[in-house]
Amino acid sequence: MTLPPDYQAALDYIFNYVDYERRRSVLYTEAAWDLARTRQVLHALGDPHQGLRVVHVAGSKGKGSTAANIDSILRAAGLRTGFYSSPHLHTFRERIRLDGQLISQKDVVRLLAQCRPAIEAVPGITTFEIMTVLALLHFAQQQVDWVVLEVGLGGRLDATNVVTPAVSVITPISHEHTALLGDTLAQIAREKAGIIKPGVPVVLAPQEAEALAVFQEVAAAQGARLTLAGRDWSWQGLSDGLDGQRFAVGSAATPWPVDTLSGLRTPLLGAHQLANATTAIAACAELVSQGAPISAASLRRGLAQVVWPCRLEVLTPLAGPTLVLDSAHNDASARLLRAALAHYFPGQPLTMVVGISNDKDAAGILADLLPGAERAILTRSRHPRAADPQELAPLAGRCLPAGRVSVVSSVSEALAGALTQTGPEAVICLAGSLFIAGEAREAWLALHPGYFPAGDWVYAAEPPAAF
Repeated sequence: MTLPPDYQAALDYIFNYVDYERRRSVLYTEAAWDLARTRQVLHALGDPHQGLRVVHVAGSKGKGSTAANIDSILRAAGLRTGFYSSPHLHTFRERIRLDGQLISQKDVVRLLAQCRPAIEAVPGITTFEIMTVLALLHFAQQQVDWVVLEVGLGGRLDATNVVTPAVSVITPISHEHTALLGDTLAQIAREKAGIIKPGVPVVLAPQEAEALAVFQEVAAAQGARLTLAGRDWSWQGLSDGLDGQRFAVGSAATPWPVDTLSGLRTPLLGAHQLANATTAIAACAELVSQGAPISAASLRRGLAQVVWPCRLEVLTPLAGPTLVLDSAHNDASARLLRAALAHYFPGQPLTMVVGISNDKDAAGILADLLPGAERAILTRSRHPRAADPQELAPLAGRCLPAGRVSVVSSVSEALAGALTQTGPEAVICLAGSLFIAGEAREAWLALHPGYFPAGDWVYAAEPPAAF
């Protein structure tokens, strides 16, 4: 796909700055991750973020799914929303969405032209900081009712932390980016807790005790009322299949009639998605208490309509093996994926196609993903941080017998090889990073033109240089 020259030039400009998504060798310090840079640019633009009503979402696992649920519920209530997320699967435009739609190429070019003088007046500004500024300015200009703002990395020093939200949401904490955020759950939780603001309510997904203790301490110190999913809000699965899950939630603090919160549906698979959905519901209850007009019917509709690709996404062809795409990128998410595969596809032969970023715990991820698989195909995404699959092979060899591990240079080749090696009753799962799953969608589309519904982000896929 050839991009318009002005839009390609805008992407080249944005990604020419220091990009911590591409390389993570920098120390996690206030000097490198400096909120003052983002604030300075925003101030030069008139502080557009200060007039926005924001739901701020951080966490290690499930933050994207939780944020997507919140955005979908708000839109179902007829509210105009801005949604900022990262990274992207197919196109830069996914990162900044208005009412569920990708930002246009024209708007990216326009916003960057407006921001360039302010950007270039701030030494050391980074790619993510520029993207955050573009998103906040766009949402302010479009006069959205609510912004759902997903943290990029950590929380305390993340560029998104320049906002004062209406509610802060923190999804489950697990070991991730340990070289930057810390080696223990408590250290990582303290960085995530940096989004908790004085007097602003905070909603937590279920947490390990070590992380929960930190959040309770910080919330108390900030005078922030804390709601905990799994304690203040409960959920119960009612039915489960490849077409989605039905469940019920309950709380003494619900603003909706209790009998309307049974038989809720989500198309997202996996038991963990019920926790994510419940966390999103609890956050929306906080918004209702602040005047947001979210009815029980809107809640139901928003949950049922949520779209969030590459999270236990099942692709079923008319003939041939079933594909499962997932972004599992740490040991905790890898364990959830293996449990889900065993649940949804019991006894079916499994081929794992895995690629991992070079800053992840590859040994831990492979140890959780590969046992029980018939074979593993190791590959790499186009992303600059992709680990060399040859270096992953010895780690995979600890998990599977000799001869059951192979290395292929690209995701498309790995998928083609997996399809030729497996029967129609088998399952092929591509995982290990969001970039592997995203490239798998593009490779699948090349094999099955028109497979995805019109409007799917895959049809807007951009060349690798956009990453």
